[in-house]
Amino acid sequence: MGRYFRRKLLIYGVTFFIAVTINFAIPRLMPGDPVARMLNRHSVSNSESAAALRTYFEDVFGFDVPLWQQYLNYWTALLQGDLGVSVFAFPSPVSSVVLDALPYTIGLLVPAILLSWIVGNGLGAMAARSKWLDNSVLPLGYLLTAVPYMWLAILLVWSGGVLLDWFPAARGYSLSMQPNLSWAFFVDLVHHWFLPFLSLFIVALGGWAIGMRNLVIYELESDYSNYLQALGAPRRLVRRYAFRNAMLPQISGLALQLGVVVGGALVTEVVFAYPGLGSLLLNAINNQDFFLLQGILLFIVIGVLLFNFLADVAFVLVDPRTRLGLEGGQS
Repeated sequence: MGRYFRRKLLIYGVTFFIAVTINFAIPRLMPGDPVARMLNRHSVSNSESAAALRTYFEDVFGFDVPLWQQYLNYWTALLQGDLGVSVFAFPSPVSSVVLDALPYTIGLLVPAILLSWIVGNGLGAMAARSKWLDNSVLPLGYLLTAVPYMWLAILLVWSGGVLLDWFPAARGYSLSMQPNLSWAFFVDLVHHWFLPFLSLFIVALGGWAIGMRNLVIYELESDYSNYLQALGAPRRLVRRYAFRNAMLPQISGLALQLGVVVGGALVTEVVFAYPGLGSLLLNAINNQDFFLLQGILLFIVIGVLLFNFLADVAFVLVDPRTRLGLEGGQS
């Protein structure tokens, strides 16, 4: 089993290296000049002052050296935990800007992913055993899966935030409040959090319900289920085995869906003007902020790789056949 995880870590390491290299290249392929944008923000009209400021900003951002040296400097700084200085929030470091927004994105993603996975699997398993529930869950599940995150987010903003005025339509907390550890701020935070969370939860729910429903039906019609029933095993026991075997592909599917859900979360944050990585990413693109863009994408890459690795570990721990196969392969 140790050899298996070492091989997995090597694969994730190579993936991380390629992702970081692409992360370095993409912002520099974008049109625009971040230094020129900085000069425009400072409204510099004198040519000598503009030249001096350009030299200063190019030195700060490391644009005064060849591209290959920028790449080596990027890796050196990255290994030291230095993500550079933000153009958009100059002179704040990128790590500080990203860490301020990261809790909002995690607060959306983790509950939406876990709750949609748990509830969706439960509904799908029940739909496989109930004809009435199957006739209602299956069409609704297909409908929810086809709904784009952005469209549903806009619909929730219009209905819940504008038409009914039950929830705030934008921001992470009220303008009249400052972040603190008080109960009033927590309630206000949850009040603003609910609609973005609901949009992510609803779309992901349908896919998990359909997947589990189909897997449970397949397991109930398999040879081992028919054999158990022929031996007189209780129906509940057969269903339990079917559910456990159907869960294994769902664990793998959870890792595969993480990238899609993360992308949906970023778009949802833009729609709700939620102060997470999505809104920050939009500001970074609009301001040609290379370092902030790299920092955000780096955190996303690390998060997706980490969750995929945890899903691999969970799969090995849940499935005894996988453990036996790994142990047998090492002996």
